[in-house]
Amino acid sequence: MKLLITGASGQLGVEVVAAGAVSGHDVVGLDRKSLDITDVAAVHRTIEAVAPDVVINCAAFTAVDRCETEPQAAGAVNHHAVGELGEACDVFLAHLLHVSTDYVFAGDKVGPYIEGDEPHPINVYGHTKLAGEHALDPRHTVVRTSWLFGASGNNAVRHVMGQVERGETPRFVTDQRGCPTFTPDLAPKLIELAELRASGLFHITNQGEVSWFELAREVVAALGLDPDIVQPILSADLHPSHAARRPANSVLDNTELVARGLELLGPHDEALARLVTDLIER
Repeated sequence: MKLLITGASGQLGVEVVAAGAVSGHDVVGLDRKSLDITDVAAVHRTIEAVAPDVVINCAAFTAVDRCETEPQAAGAVNHHAVGELGEACDVFLAHLLHVSTDYVFAGDKVGPYIEGDEPHPINVYGHTKLAGEHALDPRHTVVRTSWLFGASGNNAVRHVMGQVERGETPRFVTDQRGCPTFTPDLAPKLIELAELRASGLFHITNQGEVSWFELAREVVAALGLDPDIVQPILSADLHPSHAARRPANSVLDNTELVARGLELLGPHDEALARLVTDLIER
C-alpha cells in the first residue's frame, strides 16, 4: 500500500511511519510544517498528489489544558480538519484511519468503556475529539487510545525518569485510572487495520489498568529503585491545578478487536519495562 501519515513527527506519528516501512509499505510521512491539516486546500492538493491508499491521521491538538483557553484552535485541528481529511479521502478514493482518545468519556462509569458506550466529554479536548469522530463517514476507521508513551515526545514515563534523575520526589494522583498504551505496540496495530481497511470504531490499548500513581511506581521499579519513593496525592491536591477536568475512569475495553478476531496488544507492564530500558540506553 501507499500510506500517508499526518502528524508524522509526533510521539505516535514517528512510530507509525517506522511501522509502515517495516511492513513493506510505501510511506509518506508529513509533519505540521509539511502539511497543516487545517489548510483545506493544502489537504486536498496533498492527497491528490500523493494518491495514498490509506491516510493515517496522527495530527492533533493534544495539549489538554491549553484546549480550555484555545478552544477555537483545538476545534480547528481536532474537529474541522478531521472532517476535511475525510472529505478529501472520499474524493480521491482513499481510506482514512483517525486516532481519537479516551477523553471522549466522562469517567463516571464503573468498569471499562466499550465502543458502544455513550461518550460524554468533560473538557474541551474531549469535546473537539468527539466532534472529529462524528465528522467522518462510518466507512472510515476511528481508533480511540489512551495514555500514550514512547521513546520520543513528552510523556509521564519520561517525566518520572527525569524527576528521579534530578533527585526529586515523584507525586502522582491515585484517583485517575486508565490504560497505558505504548506507541511501538500501537503503531503496528494501526498498520494492520489500515491493511484491512477495517471500518468502524475501535478501542486499542495495552492490557492492564492503573492509576497514574501506580504507573509511576512501575516506572521507578523498572529503574531498579524503591517504588515507595512515589507519593500518592489526589487530583484536588495538584498544584498548580489543571485547567481541564480529567475523567476519573478512562479505562478502555478492546471489545471490537476481540469481536473481529484481531490480536490484542500485550500487557502494559512488559511494554513499560522495554521502554525504560530503551530510554536508559539512549
